[in-house]
Amino acid sequence: MSLVNQRHADELSRGAQQLAVELTPQSQDGLLAYLALLIKWNKAYNLTAVRDPDEMVSRHLLDSLSVVPYVAALGDNWLDVGSGGGMPGIPLAILFPERRFTLLDSNGKKTRFLTQVKLELKLDNLDVVHSRVEAFTPERPFSGIVSRAFSSLEDFSNWTRHLGDGETRWLAMKGLHPNDELQALPADFRVESAHQLEVPGCQGQRHLLILRRTL
Repeated sequence: MSLVNQRHADELSRGAQQLAVELTPQSQDGLLAYLALLIKWNKAYNLTAVRDPDEMVSRHLLDSLSVVPYVAALGDNWLDVGSGGGMPGIPLAILFPERRFTLLDSNGKKTRFLTQVKLELKLDNLDVVHSRVEAFTPERPFSGIVSRAFSSLEDFSNWTRHLGDGETRWLAMKGLHPNDELQALPADFRVESAHQLEVPGCQGQRHLLILRRTL
């Protein structure tokens, strides 16, 4: 029995339309293949606390796609820090095959899964790095650094400041608007914009904060 069925495909298609994200047949197939791998590997590797495949479409795929318009407007070299099971980095890599995405995580089981996804889906624009973020030194600054439920804004900023420059945008995907965390934002970071995200099928609030460094 297939791990992914027509119901999942229909939910993904409808949700993408509501988000105004255009899916090609190739990107739709890629996202569903990723979902199937996530379901399969989650049993052994504990990649996500979400166990219901129906919930994974909204909580993982559509949630990742909700930032597509903001990623589309920025640069072509991205880091997904604390990527875990690959959200939002893998869906974004599927949607933007012409851009490079680096997925970083300190958990070896999770990076093994990410490497398997890269190989099986033939994502040539994807790099997987098994490292602590503080120890990671890329060849050049990233144009965008994204995190999804990775850490507080203060830690996210401090731990990744060496990975970007004055042109980099930091995208922090959050649930409730993090008013308390904003009070602790380092002095050399500022909020460029904040957006409330409407994710089809997701209960509760979702927000995106876009940060820049003031060098």
